[in-house]
Amino acid sequence: MPHLTSSTDGAARTEVRTGFGVPGCGHPLLAPTEWGELSRPGTPLHWVVLNVADGPGSRPDPHCLEAAGRVRNAGVRVLGHLDTAYGGRPFADLMSDAHRYRDWYRVDGFLLDRCPDERAVLPAIRRTVAALRGLRDDTHIVLGHGTHPHPGYAENADQLVTFSGPWSDYRWSQVAEWTADYPPERFCHLVHGVPRGHLDEALRIARWQGASTIWFTDRTDRGGSAVPWETMPGYWDDIVSRIGTGVSE
Repeated sequence: MPHLTSSTDGAARTEVRTGFGVPGCGHPLLAPTEWGELSRPGTPLHWVVLNVADGPGSRPDPHCLEAAGRVRNAGVRVLGHLDTAYGGRPFADLMSDAHRYRDWYRVDGFLLDRCPDERAVLPAIRRTVAALRGLRDDTHIVLGHGTHPHPGYAENADQLVTFSGPWSDYRWSQVAEWTADYPPERFCHLVHGVPRGHLDEALRIARWQGASTIWFTDRTDRGGSAVPWETMPGYWDDIVSRIGTGVSE
């Protein structure tokens, strides 16, 4: 199968516990059930992204502060959403948003969405990451490439999103060879349009490719007109049970 690495490497990687990285639910007033589920004790969550209005918004939102606080009180990292526009946003704008997230919502780190993947832009991302780490201790940085970037990016973040897209692409995806030099905790896969009947297959792909943080949903982007991450998967309880009990291992 094209998504498999060597049998020796894959066998070692399946021992890692899988958990969810939530790329961003809707506003708490529009998605109260979703935020309630994310604060439920025992849910295998690695982090949850807070995206108020394509960033932190222009003023503090008490509903977002309350929702983020419940998630953090459950022991889960809350990350602020920073759109790098593939390297097109000025450093000052990114840092301004980051300061607002820290001051208003007490975030534990950041997801740099639409992160560039070319070697030429690596110094700029390195500078941004260094500045973000200076905002607080133990800042968790996730670079949202959505594909395999130049391997140098792996030295500048806690995690890389190396796949973001539809199930039709994911089921035939291939892992970059250089990722075998890093543990599965360093990689995340975000996949939409995953049918319930293919959940086990999707989980196997993530494990063989060495990604311990995932977000699988049956929601779709409807041809680019919707954000598939804003609501819970229709099989939320099912996938939580599978990951929580290790059924798929």
